[in-house]
Amino acid sequence: MTSTHILFKAIKDGEGISTEFKTCRNQLNRDVYETVCAFLNRHGGTILLGVKNSGDIQGVDADAITQIKKDFVTAVNNPQKINPPTYLSVDEMEIKGKTLLYIYVPASSQVHRCQGRIFDRNEDGDFDITDNTNLVAALYHRKQTLYSENKIFPYAGLNELEPDLIVRCRKIASLRWENHPWSNMDDMELIKSAQLYQTDPVSGKTGVTLAGLLLLGKRNVLLSAVPHHRTDLILRKVDLDRYDDRDFVDVNLVESYDRIMAFVHKHLPDPFYLDNNVSISIRDAIFREVASNILIHREYMNAFPAKLIIQNGRVITENSNKPHGFGLIDPINFTPFPKNPVIAGFFRQIGRADELGSGMRKMMKYGKAFGGKDPELIEGDVFKIVISCPEFVQNIVGEKTTTKTTTKTTTKQQNSILQMIKEKPNTTAKEMAVFLNITEEGISYHLKKLIKAGIHELE
Repeated sequence: MTSTHILFKAIKDGEGISTEFKTCRNQLNRDVYETVCAFLNRHGGTILLGVKNSGDIQGVDADAITQIKKDFVTAVNNPQKINPPTYLSVDEMEIKGKTLLYIYVPASSQVHRCQGRIFDRNEDGDFDITDNTNLVAALYHRKQTLYSENKIFPYAGLNELEPDLIVRCRKIASLRWENHPWSNMDDMELIKSAQLYQTDPVSGKTGVTLAGLLLLGKRNVLLSAVPHHRTDLILRKVDLDRYDDRDFVDVNLVESYDRIMAFVHKHLPDPFYLDNNVSISIRDAIFREVASNILIHREYMNAFPAKLIIQNGRVITENSNKPHGFGLIDPINFTPFPKNPVIAGFFRQIGRADELGSGMRKMMKYGKAFGGKDPELIEGDVFKIVISCPEFVQNIVGEKTTTKTTTKTTTKQQNSILQMIKEKPNTTAKEMAVFLNITEEGISYHLKKLIKAGIHELE
């Protein structure tokens, strides 16, 4: 299902507990932040700017889009407006020739306030529950029960975290987004902003949370807090009773992600794939989502070890889970539920994960081209993903595949094209043409020759 179809369906279904329309013709509605707060406190949801309450598509004025996006992002990062602050993106989408602004608000593991007031969601409305002590208490209890990532370790501070890793994450976020709030924060301000350092509203104890230790913690501190923490990476193709290669990963999640991707790069092929005349790595697109899923959506209070097993013709992952259903997931009708919103939010800031649901759509899009079958996602107490993978390297253009041949003959220009693809996988045909002083038609001709010959890499 395309993004346009999803948008049409959301508008057709109307406002509800997880959908809100705002007119916002040339400026933000004042109550949009109350909706953000309510979605954060409830189950998350989608805000569509440029749609009337009736569902009529009005669109947002083109001249106002840039300022609206800037005002929104600034406000949700301002603790005077939303506290704790949050990081949300605003995407432009075209429908019926009009521009809408799409905002996905994930459920949070925190209780948020909008200008000092607590809002919750019920049906299609946002309700101020600040003065209802029973509802506020129930909200705090629900968050603490659902999200173990918020467990506070009162004696843990910056000394228990990897300082170089904090610097690295700040740099990555700043490079990805201009004027990212982390850019001008010191280490303590950053981990507080990312909700990795909190105060328990009941006991008053303050410290680094489980999410903070998992994401950035030093290995010995992390394992003292969660001794069963590990991700087992296994290659099992020849020795089916044991393994051919193995990596036992028990470090923080940022470093774990890098180790998982390195293992995938070592043992899985990366077929040559053209998507709209642009070469992309479908292996990385698929397993980027797989790696982040293993780490983000795990129930860390459960001692069941996470696994990624590469076998003949398929890759299987398993991780402990708090299920919100059982059985095979239908990706079209699937409603994502954030298991660890703080960890997920941090991963999005450093480019290790996409917005909730979009990464899975990419995995489904490229999965069949990669291994010949759609990926399977199976929900239960143990969450499983099954990805089919090729036992030989294929060259893929859209839906067409050709098996790699053993004889390779290339011209100097074709080798130059292959070199560019290897060094910069996202190079476009136009960029190749300019760099190599060849027409775009010439680039297309050589690419077709390379694909026909089954050549996907340099000698």
